[in-house]
Amino acid sequence: MTTGVTRVARRTRAASRLKRRESLAGYLYILPNFIGFLVFTGIPVAAGLVISFTSFNGVNKLEFIGLENYMKLFRDTNFKTALVNNLWYAFSVVPLTLAVSLLLALALNRRMPLGGFFKTVFFFPTLTSMVAVGCVALLLFEPNKGPINQLLKAVTGLPSEALPKWFFSSKTALGTVVATVVWKQAGYYMVMFMGGLKNIPPHLYEAAKVDGAGAARTFFSITWPMLSPTTFMVTILLFISSFQTFDIINVTTEGGPGRATSVLVFRIYREAFRDWKMGYASAIAYFLFLIILVVTLVQWHGQKNWVNDD
Repeated sequence: MTTGVTRVARRTRAASRLKRRESLAGYLYILPNFIGFLVFTGIPVAAGLVISFTSFNGVNKLEFIGLENYMKLFRDTNFKTALVNNLWYAFSVVPLTLAVSLLLALALNRRMPLGGFFKTVFFFPTLTSMVAVGCVALLLFEPNKGPINQLLKAVTGLPSEALPKWFFSSKTALGTVVATVVWKQAGYYMVMFMGGLKNIPPHLYEAAKVDGAGAARTFFSITWPMLSPTTFMVTILLFISSFQTFDIINVTTEGGPGRATSVLVFRIYREAFRDWKMGYASAIAYFLFLIILVVTLVQWHGQKNWVNDD
C-alpha cells in the first residue's frame, strides 16, 4: 500500500516538474517578442502619455503643465483643420474602398478568361509601398505634362489652364489623395472579400435560383448578409488605417496646398519634428487614439444589429 502511494506521489511530482518546464519553455519562447513590444511599444506609449502633460521640446527638462496641451487643441485652428480633413478623408476612403474591393471580388469570383491575370493586376499595387505609389501618382497627375491631363486634353479639347491641378490645387488635392489610396489598397481588401465569398454555401444560391430570384435579389438577400462578418472586419481596418495615414500625404502634398491635405498624423509629425513641440504632439496623438477607440467601440457595439453570425 505504501509503495503504491509512493509511486503515485512520484508520478505527481514528475508531472508537476514537466508542467513547470513546459511553462518555462513557453515563457522563454515569447520573451523576445515581449521584450521587443515593451522596448519599442509599451515604454514609448507610456512615455508619450507622460510627455503630453508637459512642455517638453526635445531638449529642456520635463515641465509639468497639466491639461494645457489638451486645452490648446480646441483653440488651435491648425488642429481643427487637420481633424476636419481627416474626417473627410476617412468617410471618403472607407466607403469607396469597400465598394471598389467588393465589386472587384464579385467580378473575379466568377469563372472568367484570364481571371488569374486580373487578380494579379488588381492586387499588385498592394505589394508596392505607399511612398512609391505617391511618387508615381505625382507623375501621373502632373498638371502640365502628366499623362492623365494629356489624355483629358486630347479627349475634351480643353486648354491646359482649364484642366484639374490635382495635387496642386486646394480644391482637388484631398480628393486626388483619396483616389490614389483607394486604388492602392482596394486589391488587398478584394482578397478578403473573395475569401468571404468562398465561404458562402453554394446551396443557398441554388435555392435562390430555384425560387426565381434575380441577381439583385440574390445579392441583397444572400451575398451581402453572408459577407457581413467580412465587411465588419474590413470596415474596422479601413477606419483605423484612414486615421493613421501619413506617408501618402508627406510624399505628395506635404499637407498642402495651404492646409488642404493636413491630417492628424501629419500634424503630429509637424508639431513634433519640425516645431519641436513634443508635449503638444503627444497630446494630439492621444486625442487621435481616443478617436480611433471610440470609432472602433461604436462599430463593435453596432455589429450585433447587422453582422450575420450564422
